[in-house]
Parts: sequence; structure tokens; C-alpha cells
Amino acid sequence: MIQVCLNGPRSAADGAAVPLSPGAMAESAAGAVAAGAAEVHVHPKTPCGDDTLSPRAVAQALTAIRAVVDVPVGVSTGAWAEPDPGRRVDRVRSWTVLPDHASVNWHEPGAESVAAALMERGVAVEAGLWSGTDGPRRFLASTSAPRALRVLAEVMDTDPDTAEESARSLLAELAAVRGVPVLLHGEDGGAWPVLRHALASGLDTRIGLEDVLFLPDGRRAASNAELVRAARGPLDIRWPPRGHGPHSGGGDP
Repeated sequence: MIQVCLNGPRSAADGAAVPLSPGAMAESAAGAVAAGAAEVHVHPKTPCGDDTLSPRAVAQALTAIRAVVDVPVGVSTGAWAEPDPGRRVDRVRSWTVLPDHASVNWHEPGAESVAAALMERGVAVEAGLWSGTDGPRRFLASTSAPRALRVLAEVMDTDPDTAEESARSLLAELAAVRGVPVLLHGEDGGAWPVLRHALASGLDTRIGLEDVLFLPDGRRAASNAELVRAARGPLDIRWPPRGHGPHSGGGDP
């Protein structure tokens, strides 16, 4: 299964291809699903383009996307959208339109409470376990772990030469997880090597403008659909992108 991650915390500074409005999110989701994505992950935005958990923004994004695709749609509950754990829980409880699932980063303060609030509302939880954090350890000790929809194994190493080995190390940390599917993905320079490792290992994965702005051959991606098509084809990875350093994929305008 390939999930498309439409936008993440990126902004207009990351290029016009990043969908920020509900209409743009819907159009991008439709193209990505037509290209082969089986699920959608999206970050609802304020009118200024900032991530938000507000019920209005979540409802607008989900309603627009569901009008054009018939696949599961999930959102983020990242702490950067609402740093206060109590307010994050209140936001989840105030949602008027519910996603099919929501990601919860287990290393963030309040993760257990946010996950519990989601499950109480019938929203499935993707457990975001970032490499280099205590998220995996905390998740393995959590009573919520067996009820998670899946683990999002997130490799934070953006070096294309070492990201695949970092993925192996993260998966080894998660070896004690039983009965919970794993979706493995990377970021920026590490996105394509980690995706290739996920596919070779028979794991679910994801791709999209949240994770990487460039195609495997170094060209800038024109859309999420283009990234999904690349992920479904043979991966001839040539990194860094033309004219860019090995770690510049995610921040260049």
C-alpha cells in the first residue's frame, strides 16, 4: 500500500505544487489516487497556510477531499499545530467531521491522551514513531499500542547514503511490536532510499510533497501524482537533485 502525504507542514515557500487550500488539497488527492495511492494523509491549513487542528479547517479539508476520492483520509495531530496537549485533546473532541485515521507522534507530550481522545471518537490511530527519539520505547510500553491502526515508522535521517541503514535500525527497534502493521517512510534526501527499502521488505509506505519535493532522478516534482507514479515504477535514484546539496530537498523555494 502506498499512502500519499499531500502537504505536511510545508508552505507556499516550498513551491506552488504544495496544496494549501481545501480545493487544492482535493485536486491533488484526486490526481494521486488516480496515480495509484490507496490512502491520503493531509495537514489542514489556516488561510495563512499554517497547520491547524481547528474543527472548521479539518472539516473543510476532509469534505473537499472526500468529494473527489473514495479512499481513507487521515490527518496529522502534530504538536506544532497545537503545542498545548490539553488544547490538542480539546481540538480532537471538537471536530465536527472525523477523519478515518489520524497520526499521533509518540515522542510528543500528550501523545497518549490525544490517542485516547481519537479512539474514543472512533478515529483510528497511526502511531508516528520517529527515529532518534524515545517514541518507539514509549509506544512499546503503551497500553494503546495493540489498538493502533498501524505504526508510521518515520526515518529522520535525510542523508541518502545512510537513510536506508537508519531504516533498518528503526525497524529493529520495532521488532517487539506484534500484530500492528508498519508503514515505513523517509524524508527529503532519505525519502527514496527508505521507500525502496520498504517496498523490498514488503512493507506499506508513503510518498508525497510532505516528505520530498524531488523525483528520484533529481527533477522537481510537479505534483503529488507524479511522486506516486514514480514510487510505483522502477526506482533509479540519483541524488542530490541537480544544483542542490544532499540535504536541501525540503527547504528550497
